[in-house]
Amino acid sequence: MPKMKTHSSLKDRFKITGTGKVKRYKAYRNHLLSGKSNRQKRVLATQPNMAAGDVRRLAQGLAQLKK
Repeated sequence: MPKMKTHSSLKDRFKITGTGKVKRYKAYRNHLLSGKSNRQKRVLATQPNMAAGDVRRLAQGLAQLKK
């Protein structure tokens, strides 16, 4: 059986921490930033950890995810 490939777009959208948790990016941070407040842009710049249920779904497409 061949190796499972990593879904290429997922490699750039998520980051794996050293402890195996998954960090994600927030939406609404790409364009039209001049109309958003500094506080909103600052909050959107943070990268929260993904919920456990979402990580289980993500593990199928992200080969290097530690289980």
